[in-house]
Amino acid sequence: MINFKKEVAKMISECTKISEEEIAEYIEIPPDDKMGDYAFPCFKLAKTLKKAPVIIASEIKENIKINEEIIEKMETIGGYLNFYINKTTLIKNVLEEIESKNSKYGKSNIGKEKNIVIDYSAPNIAKPFHIGHLRSTVIGGALYNIYKYLGYNVIGINHLGDYGTQFGKMIQGYKLWGKEYDLNENPIEKLTEIYVRINNLCKEDENVLNECRNNFKKLEEGDKYCTELWEKFKNLSLKEFQKVYDLLGSSFDSWNGEAFYTDKMPEVIEILKQSRKLEESEGAKIVNLEKAGINTPIIIEKTNGSSTYATRDLAAIMYRARTYNFDKALYVTSYEQNLHFKQVFETAKLLGIDEKYTKSLEHVAFGMVLLKTGKMSTREGNVIKLEELLNEAISRAKAIIEEKNPNLENKEEIAKKIGIGAVIFNDLSNSRIKDEIFDWDTILNFQGETGPYIQYMYVRTKSILENIEKLPTSKEINVEKLQDNDAIKIIKLVYKFENILENVISKNEPSILSRYLINIAQAYSSYYNLNKILVEDIEKKNARIYLTYMVGNILKIGANLLGIEMPEKM
Repeated sequence: MINFKKEVAKMISECTKISEEEIAEYIEIPPDDKMGDYAFPCFKLAKTLKKAPVIIASEIKENIKINEEIIEKMETIGGYLNFYINKTTLIKNVLEEIESKNSKYGKSNIGKEKNIVIDYSAPNIAKPFHIGHLRSTVIGGALYNIYKYLGYNVIGINHLGDYGTQFGKMIQGYKLWGKEYDLNENPIEKLTEIYVRINNLCKEDENVLNECRNNFKKLEEGDKYCTELWEKFKNLSLKEFQKVYDLLGSSFDSWNGEAFYTDKMPEVIEILKQSRKLEESEGAKIVNLEKAGINTPIIIEKTNGSSTYATRDLAAIMYRARTYNFDKALYVTSYEQNLHFKQVFETAKLLGIDEKYTKSLEHVAFGMVLLKTGKMSTREGNVIKLEELLNEAISRAKAIIEEKNPNLENKEEIAKKIGIGAVIFNDLSNSRIKDEIFDWDTILNFQGETGPYIQYMYVRTKSILENIEKLPTSKEINVEKLQDNDAIKIIKLVYKFENILENVISKNEPSILSRYLINIAQAYSSYYNLNKILVEDIEKKNARIYLTYMVGNILKIGANLLGIEMPEKM
């Protein structure tokens, strides 16, 4: 497909003798397409050419050689050069690309031979899989899909929270009250009750807290009783977690959690010790990071000799660098862990790891999911379980189907796609860094800029295409019939799809794709309301059918990349 931006850069470059790459960096997309499809701000060259931007714009306009098959006109406004794409060339180009790539439209190999590690989801064993984990799971899942679609070799890791002092607490709670609970039924619920109870007791009695810490130390040392209990808690938890992953359609390439790095931590400690970076502080072993501008030291070993979350993360970085030879390693967790990852990434530089890896570590932070009453906490017992939320979403979707279309076949399957889609899209529709106030009415609203709206627009395109004998080929389309403003708006959006995906991975921001899908759905809705699709005029009909096909294709590809399944009927 023609890269129009590159073509514009080439024309300006030939005129100014400045490199295409530099020119391309400066080219912008105007906020209003009445101002052109691409704009070049000439003030970017003022210093180099030692002229006023308005003069530069005027001189370029006089001397530039425009390829009229690519650009139909160029204007100067102030210090800007505005370029308008040749509509006929654009339409032909998009139609041919859609026809040749079909369901793989927008797919590319820009990531060929590059390895991306994405650490996401990571629920804690023996705790509820609550809506706070939803964000990591769906943001990480969307990034996984999009990187892969663009040709990267992606490794998705579920770094389970299956180690740490919390297990010392769980073991102590089970020792005290285990006989009161039957873990064969609703095991996570029972384990959560034990966890809340032991936490409350720890607040009242320092000795109990010390016993919990000792339990974890014993677990690290391989104590038989503690290890058997830990394995029991883990297996019960994974079985429950899988129910949620099945609903969300989530899968992972690795389930190596914190415990996997138990035998890999001594190397981290030894390297830090040998390089004299390890210091003793109040009985604990730390690394001072003040020289790196981080005032809080990182704790490598606790006072009782047990490991920390940070030690395990450092061991994981070393292991992943050696195993996956990654070009980028993403950690999809809440912004509450900003300091933790700053400390870990800085300390990783002290482990003798190739700079290629330490420069490629990135924390993909996201906002918290809050209740109307404030922050959720397993310790306090005020969480909303993700499985309950997803099942409730499905139930509400089914109720709407029963009301609107009671004779619809496969209602259960369609309700599942709509309900789960609503939850996923709600999470991915806004910037990931924003906090999200959880509200049943908002998350399951089936009106407006939502997942169900996108699904509905897709189903509308499908229902139109079901009423035609065959899809016309791109060569059968009279491009003159697609040059009205509403059609051109859609075609320009379709053209941008691959660029949208590249923007997603450049910022690790799936909401860019979510907003794009809303825009294209709304653009088609507007077009549909103004233009009958199946008209008598065969040229108009073919053009509008193909436009409909393109929109449906993009909506399905984009939604699937976000982790949302599309129903064929609603």
